[in-house]
Amino acid sequence: MLTILRFILMSVAFLFICTVSCFYCLLKPFHRNNVHHTSRYLGKVTKLLGFDVEVRIPESVKNLGPVVYVANHQNSYDVFTMANAVQPGTVTVGKKSLKWIPIFGQMYWLTGNILIDRKNTSKAMNTMSITASKITKNKLSVWMFPEGTRSRGRGLLPFKTGAFRTAELANVPIVPICASNQEGTIEMGRWNNGKIIIEFLDPIYLSEDSGGSVRNIADKTHTLMAAKISQLDEEIAKGK
Repeated sequence: MLTILRFILMSVAFLFICTVSCFYCLLKPFHRNNVHHTSRYLGKVTKLLGFDVEVRIPESVKNLGPVVYVANHQNSYDVFTMANAVQPGTVTVGKKSLKWIPIFGQMYWLTGNILIDRKNTSKAMNTMSITASKITKNKLSVWMFPEGTRSRGRGLLPFKTGAFRTAELANVPIVPICASNQEGTIEMGRWNNGKIIIEFLDPIYLSEDSGGSVRNIADKTHTLMAAKISQLDEEIAKGK
């Protein structure tokens, strides 16, 4: 019964937030803070799902300016959990096909997120240049999932280099964002699903740390994030 009730409440809340966001964005379409404002409310849906989200941001990241955030992508709950960590002046990069999803797609587009065509390699390369230009011109930060797909319990998947090439083009640092495991830990039929921890790592400056290769910096970031995610999972396991 609890599972059904939660699913209904989650769906209603999600549709309501997306609808209100669409109307709000019609007044300020594509504003740099639309994603942040919408995410603040999407993040509150985690309370309906029975778990808390703790966000940790080091001083080295606060007031940093435009960056490229790279985060682990686990499952469909990310739209609620990761929403708690979205900072002002941040947009995301997603598949072009998302805009055809009723209500959510229109909200995703109007809030100013960047849509790319993953099936067209030449367009995807051009999108990196366009994204880098928007970062520089509009002083935006961009949130990307370098795995390219949901991991669904398979651990941190190998990284693609698009996010890192975008940061290189825009001459901005990479800021890794690590979320503890939520695959299999969130059960709709359980009252208390514990806590998810999201932690920002110190910025990585490509000009200093890349070793002459974007692939090197992507691999280094993957290693750092995998270690931190494992640490967060151990911390939560000890706290149970």
